[in-house]
Amino acid sequence: MDAYYEDLKDVIDRATRNKIKHIITIGIDVLSSKNAVKIAQKHHPVFATIGVHPHEVDGLTDSDYTELATLYENHKKQVVGFGEIGLDYVKLHSEPTQQRYHFKRQLELACELQLPIIVHNREAEADTLKILQAQGNLPRGGVMHCFSGDQQFATEIINLGMMISIPGIVTFKNATKLHDVVKNIPLEHMLIETDGPFLSPHPFRGKRNEPVNVLFTAATIAKLKNIDIEEVAQHTSSNATKLFNL
Repeated sequence: MDAYYEDLKDVIDRATRNKIKHIITIGIDVLSSKNAVKIAQKHHPVFATIGVHPHEVDGLTDSDYTELATLYENHKKQVVGFGEIGLDYVKLHSEPTQQRYHFKRQLELACELQLPIIVHNREAEADTLKILQAQGNLPRGGVMHCFSGDQQFATEIINLGMMISIPGIVTFKNATKLHDVVKNIPLEHMLIETDGPFLSPHPFRGKRNEPVNVLFTAATIAKLKNIDIEEVAQHTSSNATKLFNL
């Protein structure tokens, strides 16, 4: 969120001028979840999710869980999902056993609150699937955010009733594995995202990402699937609207 502090209104205006109707800003810890809610309260097109990213789970307490639940109960109009939660075995900012424990616990809270989940996975496919499968029914479904896995993993996630979210990485020429996934999964199971401020699509690679850039992601998906961009926009927007009850 700090990446947009100076020009947040301009960022939102650029998106809405380009027919982007909804923006979801993500919580990665208790404080950023509160800030996400504040932004959603102030800016009409914006909604928030709450949750604690796997990088931030060390030291997470019972009172933090209570605070997240209370945040949702007090701001149901703004909070549309629970996340970003999950596992990250690449950078290991948090110890893996702690990551797994808090992923399970946050899943349980999301289901209790009847919120769709936003799942982060990096090099942790086996454990991510194991935990999601053990949880069983996800009453409001969810999305595998910033998808970077292979076709088999995508199929497993779809079989759990979840969506696959495609980031700007799909515009990179060397993202051949993701290209294959996009070609093979139905639009009915697909979302698109920025993962801002990171992972800007070509031709903005290396620069700050922002919501309007999903247009480039959608255009690449359309090219890969040999369909019109309008069809990609219609399906992915409809999927997001249903998943997050926008």
